[in-house]
Amino acid sequence: MRTDPLAGTASETRTLRGVRCVRLSVLTDETTSPERQREADDRVAAELNIDFGAGDALREAVDLDVSASTFGPFDRPELGGWLARPDEYDALVWWRFDRAIRSMAHMHELAKWAREHRKMLVFAEGIGGGKLVFDFRNPMDPMAEFQMMMLAFAAQVESQSIKDRVTGAMAAIRRMPLRWRGARPPYGYMPAPMPKEHGGSGWTLVPDPDAVKVIERIVRELLEGLTVSAIAVGLNADSIPSPRDHWAVKKGRDKGGRTGGVKGLVKDAFLWSPSVITRMLRNEALLGWKMHRGKPVRDDQGDPVMATAEPIMTREEFDRIGAVLDERSIDNRDRTDTDALLLRVIHCDSCGARMYLNKQENKQRPTYKCNPYARGSKCEKSANIRGDWADDYVEAEFLRLVGPIQTTHVVVIPGYDPEPELRATREEFAVHQAKEGKQKSRSALAEWQKRYDALDTRMGHLESLEKRPEQRIVTPTGRTIADEWAAADTAGRRALLVEAGVRLDVRRGVRGGWRKLDPRRVTFSMSGELDPAAEALAGEASALESVARGDSPTNGASVRLVEPATVAEPIRELVAA
Repeated sequence: MRTDPLAGTASETRTLRGVRCVRLSVLTDETTSPERQREADDRVAAELNIDFGAGDALREAVDLDVSASTFGPFDRPELGGWLARPDEYDALVWWRFDRAIRSMAHMHELAKWAREHRKMLVFAEGIGGGKLVFDFRNPMDPMAEFQMMMLAFAAQVESQSIKDRVTGAMAAIRRMPLRWRGARPPYGYMPAPMPKEHGGSGWTLVPDPDAVKVIERIVRELLEGLTVSAIAVGLNADSIPSPRDHWAVKKGRDKGGRTGGVKGLVKDAFLWSPSVITRMLRNEALLGWKMHRGKPVRDDQGDPVMATAEPIMTREEFDRIGAVLDERSIDNRDRTDTDALLLRVIHCDSCGARMYLNKQENKQRPTYKCNPYARGSKCEKSANIRGDWADDYVEAEFLRLVGPIQTTHVVVIPGYDPEPELRATREEFAVHQAKEGKQKSRSALAEWQKRYDALDTRMGHLESLEKRPEQRIVTPTGRTIADEWAAADTAGRRALLVEAGVRLDVRRGVRGGWRKLDPRRVTFSMSGELDPAAEALAGEASALESVARGDSPTNGASVRLVEPATVAEPIRELVAA
């Protein structure tokens, strides 16, 4: 083995332990495929007597779908791990410079690390096509670091130039009707070649049959009365891929991956959640609009630029779903993790606050209690009542008043209201107006004025459209509230009570009232949509009772012997069957 008289280190007569480094920003990029990179790395390794090992001892760092501009060498999953274990190898080998770094800052970190740990950095194809070898094993030679910094500067300039070209091209494609720029499409769509009738150049979006089936299921269950949380639970139980995993499955990749919020956190799969469903249903991409940074892309007339000729939803359907989500978001949450029938129904008469079921540890019967101290307030006469007494009383009163009432099935024909889009356009217009006078060039001012005119034109068009009300076709179901009550579980019965506006106010008990419920302690009321029907039913029952007794009606009163009244606006959980 020869010795370098300057450095005092062994020269390349022994086999070096190397790590083969592979990186891809986009998995579908065939020109920089992992196979091509491995071939180049193997070729230069053979020339420099570098060995990568084999089998379980193979030394290789493979980072796929990882951007060098975004993630430095130490932040990449595979390469970062090898850099943390420098004693296991002598050299790192890449295909080209841009596979390792894209900025001077990242290269400075890598060069500093190589100098501290006496490593060799090799690039199979450098400037002019020849290999580049930066040997930091000689601490007396500063040329390796100087050359690397010069090349890093060139790589950063090239990276910025590429970024500017791509950004400009993407901005131009965004304004082209039906033209899709690439990358992951919005959930519900998939890329397809542009049809000849639309020019036949490039790609467009078409509905994704698999995703559309899932969207249809979500919308159907939402309109049937399920909460967004319950829908998410069902989708996960059926192992239906979430929007992020759906695209991975389409591309033949593994589900899961790194999260965007916590650095280094990796999930096996991304699940459905209420926020994912709500964000998807409120995204105007369902209308076929092109979106950029959460805002619609508009043409010179202010109209949204379409990304597809086959939108998944109409404006009427989109607005109807948005209205349902808005309604559910206003203190309309329900819980399925409790067996308290009267949650959100039972209240303390003294302070008006809700009472909650308190399960006793000594096997006593659960009680509903007013607990003002948990709320940080006071109650002059806080009440409590045995849970089974309150449940039985409310059930009996509810079924007595509305049990015979028939439920109905409602078919809704959507209307159209331009106001939601007009309101969103006004907000966009206000944000744009706030930038008036801030332009420093005539070109910028012209672009500002162009968008101003486009938004103004769009608002004028929307203001000219007429609102079209929805239509409801109501048909009896042949079932009664009592039938629905008997078939429902605790959560379903609680939903019936809440939807009907049932309220039970409880006062403090009196001495000796521990054997049974004193009706004087409670007040039952109902203020929901079933209340008018209950009054009509009570009137009919009173009239029938008078007829049976032979009584004469009160002067000025009229009695009709009819079937029990039906609900004009039935409970939401029952109408969307």
